[in-house]
Amino acid sequence: MAKAPTTKTKSTSGPRRPRQPAAGTLPTREQLLEALKNTDDIKGKRDLAKVFGIRGDMRRPFKAMLAELEGDGIITRTRKALRRTAALPAVTVLDIPTDADPDHLHAFPAQWNEEEGERPRVTVLAGPNVRVVPAPGDRILARIDAGDDDIPVYTAKAMKILDKPRRGQIGIVRMDDEGARLIPVDRKQKEMRIPLGDLLTAADGDLVEVEVKLSGRLMIPRAKVVAVIGNPMSEGAVSMIAIHNLEIPYRFPASVIREADQATEATLKGREDWRDVPLITIDPFDAKDHDDAVYAEADKDPANPGGHVVIVAIADVAAYVRPGTPLDREAYTRGNSVYFPDRVVPMLPERISNELCSLKEGVPRAALAVRMVFGADGKKRNHSFHRILMRSAAKLSYQQAQAAIDGNADDQTGPLLEPILRPLYAAYDAMASARDKRGPLDLDLPERKIVLDEKGMVKDIRIPERLDAHRLIEEMMIAANVAAAETLEQKKSNLLYRVHDEPSSEKLQALRDFLGSLDISIKKSDSVRASDFNGILGQARKAGNVEQVSEMVLRSQAQAEYSAENYGHFGLNLDRYAHFTSPIRRYSDLIVHRALIRALDLGDDGLSENETLKLAGIAQHLSSTERRAMSAERETADRLLAQFLATKIGARFEGRISGVTRSGLFVRLLETGADGFIPASTLGQDYYRYVEERQAMIGDRTGEKFALGDRVTVRLLEAAPVAGALRFELLSEGVRVNPSSSRKGQKRPPRSYGPKGRRKR
Repeated sequence: MAKAPTTKTKSTSGPRRPRQPAAGTLPTREQLLEALKNTDDIKGKRDLAKVFGIRGDMRRPFKAMLAELEGDGIITRTRKALRRTAALPAVTVLDIPTDADPDHLHAFPAQWNEEEGERPRVTVLAGPNVRVVPAPGDRILARIDAGDDDIPVYTAKAMKILDKPRRGQIGIVRMDDEGARLIPVDRKQKEMRIPLGDLLTAADGDLVEVEVKLSGRLMIPRAKVVAVIGNPMSEGAVSMIAIHNLEIPYRFPASVIREADQATEATLKGREDWRDVPLITIDPFDAKDHDDAVYAEADKDPANPGGHVVIVAIADVAAYVRPGTPLDREAYTRGNSVYFPDRVVPMLPERISNELCSLKEGVPRAALAVRMVFGADGKKRNHSFHRILMRSAAKLSYQQAQAAIDGNADDQTGPLLEPILRPLYAAYDAMASARDKRGPLDLDLPERKIVLDEKGMVKDIRIPERLDAHRLIEEMMIAANVAAAETLEQKKSNLLYRVHDEPSSEKLQALRDFLGSLDISIKKSDSVRASDFNGILGQARKAGNVEQVSEMVLRSQAQAEYSAENYGHFGLNLDRYAHFTSPIRRYSDLIVHRALIRALDLGDDGLSENETLKLAGIAQHLSSTERRAMSAERETADRLLAQFLATKIGARFEGRISGVTRSGLFVRLLETGADGFIPASTLGQDYYRYVEERQAMIGDRTGEKFALGDRVTVRLLEAAPVAGALRFELLSEGVRVNPSSSRKGQKRPPRSYGPKGRRKR
């Protein structure tokens, strides 16, 4: 049975002093809890430290112990006061995290008042006598046992696996005779009733965000409106659809905000003083955080004539986000920041990402820096890592830096041109030469940027110009990432690699078949390098069909991911690679920072033993959150573009065929990048057969061919903004080929004609 919450009673003979540890040693967890239970005058952390005589070097591990107790949900903090957390009831509903170890399940209460502190962690029992066997991601009704000791050690036996409604979701309010109901945007979710007292200001037809509450012993879900988003077609609503559909956490718990707000600026203690090194940040003009800074100079070593010294400094997030704290657990859950046209869902609260870990101009900031020495040929000769205190000399945009180098310096960049910018570009020129010899995959596909107006609606779609300033920062970040992986391998430290496998034999064969139809050859061996693909792209540019070939080369590639095992990065043509340069927005980079701190003995806040043992699971989780973020960003772009084009029904557009399936053609519009579909049954008055090796639809009778990469004219017939879908009518004629080429080895289906003589598929 769970224990009832402990209540303090004031003794008439004065407060009882807790058992004291031996002089110069830390108290045990049991002694700390006994003090909170029996000593009335303890109000906060300082009082507790006085009781146990904590001073000097004992302060940091003492704080860590308190953070661990708070993280485990055993004690809680209200403002600055510490107290024991309320106990769990004997039977309650638990949620098992999706990333829990299947062999050692743990769970947290499904409903918990954050004022009571962190949710307590519960071990879910398994074994031959357990009748209900849950899995990661399940919600369960469970019987709770708190153990017999002063410190509750919660275990649970699952009684029943429950349906798990999302904690928050969005939908349209519809009023009816019985009151109000929520029509979820996601069709997979069920409708719910909304008590009239829980509508806030929502009216019929409004898009709202709701909190799902379970009522009664049957745990019936009811919706409570927590925010009225308003117009379902507004941009803010569009990004919220993706956030909720993919269950992206976007509100920070109170304990996380509190921890971030209480963080103080790092000092020079334990760091090298690099405040006089004129590092600068180069970012997009509208960037709110600046987590990387660069500096370069000619190498003064006579043994390295024409060489360069390059420094890359990265915000020291590890100094503020310690393993096992609420801030750390929330960052891990999110995995990465997610970027939408109207908002960012950050991995860390603004107090950390936009303040303490933003390398602001003229402000001392903690950083982890790598000093790299390159030869005149651009090859790295050596490197070293340093934990520093720096002060950015300038905050520049990519456009500013490039304009200065191109002869159009402004008042800010003029004084920086000779001492800072020219040495940076000189170092980059050498590094770029080495990169070209290395031969990474050169798929420079344009990325469109959606521009919003003041009302949050789509104003324009642009392809930002790709500048040498972008390439400079990219190349220096890649070099720093390689240096991090090399150092950790040299120190025989476990680490999180960024890996990209070579294409599978099946995908290579499909690419060969396609290239063969274009008279472009690729070697028959399954052992290919990125440079082989660059050769293919070079042939395609000469033949004038680079768009077709680029699309197929991209499809042949494996997806990059995180891994505790190294199998190299095929696309970059690197043997070892780790993400080090963006710990503000990627948890993987924070792991690498901690690994470096531990391996190089740069502090006591390095990678914990527990994290080291779980790197494989961490890698899997972070790969999953990255894919989730990419899906959310892509879904939102699709919905925005469908909304933007919804007023242009009937208009003609130029596009390229971006996909070919048996069902029809996918077309990407040249101007906006919007994707739409043309059903095969609407292509024409012929039977169009899908020919996989050509990535084409070819007419049986006419030989008319529509292939991947072909330029076509289409008419917009339908736009569905909420679904992010467009349907086109094809207006162009295809290229004529020998019709028999589409029928080799295939049976012809029976003739079936639709309206107006069209044959149906």
